[in-house]
Amino acid sequence: MDDTEILLDTSRAGIAVLTLDGPARLNALSHKTVRQFSAALDALAQDDTVRVLVLAGAGRAFCAGWDLGSALTDAAGAALTREPGVADYYRGQELFAGMVTRLRALDKVVIAAVNGAAVGAGFALTLAADVRLASRSASFHVGAVRIGLTAGECGISYHLPRLIGASRAFEVMLTGRPLAAEEAERAGLVGELVDSAELLPRALELAGQVLRNSPYSTRHTKRLMWANLEAGSLDAALELENRAQVLALMTDDFREAAAAFAEKRAPAYTGR
Repeated sequence: MDDTEILLDTSRAGIAVLTLDGPARLNALSHKTVRQFSAALDALAQDDTVRVLVLAGAGRAFCAGWDLGSALTDAAGAALTREPGVADYYRGQELFAGMVTRLRALDKVVIAAVNGAAVGAGFALTLAADVRLASRSASFHVGAVRIGLTAGECGISYHLPRLIGASRAFEVMLTGRPLAAEEAERAGLVGELVDSAELLPRALELAGQVLRNSPYSTRHTKRLMWANLEAGSLDAALELENRAQVLALMTDDFREAAAAFAEKRAPAYTGR
């Protein structure tokens, strides 16, 4: 894409790497950048060759959140030439939140490789991922509560308590204190800490492990995990699992996996 701070690399089979590429501004997000990011997610949603998406940030930060110095835009994306009103700010808020809904709607496994600070909307993007890795220099900030806004934006108040528990989430969101990498790992927000130089290679290694499983298995496991976080009962969760598992038994890939196991070889999945 031309004139963009978003880089989309699909050169690896089955894997896309989507990088926020504005390191001079710590990858802070303007309305223009958000539109580019959302367009990239829309394109990926239509690309059946991609099964894993890795999110990354160029330079020494993952994303510093909203660039407060950037201009608000109208519905067509043009910079406002008048004083913004409530409707303009609400449109902008929905634009930012749209990144999170797009990420959650993807049928690909999303791995966030978090280097440096993830602030506000940048933090929200990491929370919407399925898997989070972080460098030892990473930190997670709600940000907005310390500048007269609410800590709840772009799904943070929805995702954070589900990932680290309500008690800790309340404390972090009300104080606005950062979660350093080590605490984030202890709290279960981050699955693994690695040195900065190893962050993207490790994320790609995990992506490769996902690709060794069948497309049906990974796609429906992701759906089940997110759906059953909201399940009203064990019976409801079991019903979803049972249906997905019975359908899996009917796939060619399951039959191939069973044959490969018996023949002591690696399965060759076709996605059918």
